[in-house]
Amino acid sequence: MKIIKRIRIVLIGFIALFHLQAFAQGYPNKPITVIVPFSAGSASDVMTRVLLDKVSNTSNVRFVFDNRPAAGGNVGTAALTKAEPDGYTIAMSTSGPLAVNKILNPDLGYDPEKDLQPIALFAILPNVIVVSSSLNITTLAQLNNYLRKTPDVAYGSVGNGSSQHLAGAYYEQLLGVKMLHVPYRVTANMVTDLVAGRVPVSFQLLPNVLGQITSGGVKAVAVASNKRLSALPDVPTASEVGIKGYESAAWFALIAPKNTPKEIIDKLNKDVNQALADPALRNKFAELGAEPVAGPPEDLNQKISSDIKKWTAIIQKGGITLDK
Repeated sequence: MKIIKRIRIVLIGFIALFHLQAFAQGYPNKPITVIVPFSAGSASDVMTRVLLDKVSNTSNVRFVFDNRPAAGGNVGTAALTKAEPDGYTIAMSTSGPLAVNKILNPDLGYDPEKDLQPIALFAILPNVIVVSSSLNITTLAQLNNYLRKTPDVAYGSVGNGSSQHLAGAYYEQLLGVKMLHVPYRVTANMVTDLVAGRVPVSFQLLPNVLGQITSGGVKAVAVASNKRLSALPDVPTASEVGIKGYESAAWFALIAPKNTPKEIIDKLNKDVNQALADPALRNKFAELGAEPVAGPPEDLNQKISSDIKKWTAIIQKGGITLDK
């Protein structure tokens, strides 16, 4: 009887595996909903659409976008945890909801390391230090001198705990100056005030201010990266011009609900990596100031862990909270 029972268990396992593989091979047979926890037209939204448009063209997969901007990306990211783990609802998310926000708010309503499943880390987008042209500052050295002599110069971001906010706080700590953080709920409003000089400094993602840099309303003085951006070849890295080791970036990833079948995760990861290998897509990302990142799902888990460690120290030193 024990032998028969064991045989039965093995057969059930084979049958389940067969059905799972058959399901994955037929996946997807309908559009996939992609939750984007930021507003349409934001850097996060643009990056995701560029990537998934390419995936659609190469893999014949259709995507429907569901923008849910609120609470620094937490609301849209949390919504994914309630979706069926069948591969037909996924999300893009960023370094904020997947790493930094956990430090700022342990009670997010979800644990990014336990309640979500990585699909792919697909891009890294360094922050760019920009100043309003009204300041008549053209180099990082000039900005540093100005900030040392002028306390509480305002810098704008898209919210407390955003990559822009943390880039500013990290810069303050390395330079030893005190600035005034001004959070905005809408990127366009922040950019308008930046150009006007009401918040004369920002640590921006390039897609948010590329038009203003091109038109001359805003001046980029340095990149918070270990290498220059091909979209801004004449703008030095911060390390090149005096702030060694200053690196700050937002990163972008695709995630799925916990317990999504591995075969589905692997297929989506393969489709994303295939799209990222396309020269046209890589050029488009470069134009946006982003570095394409291809790799297995596990790379995302490693990135989450390393960012939590790095930003915990900076957040604690700066006394940063969701309120300031």
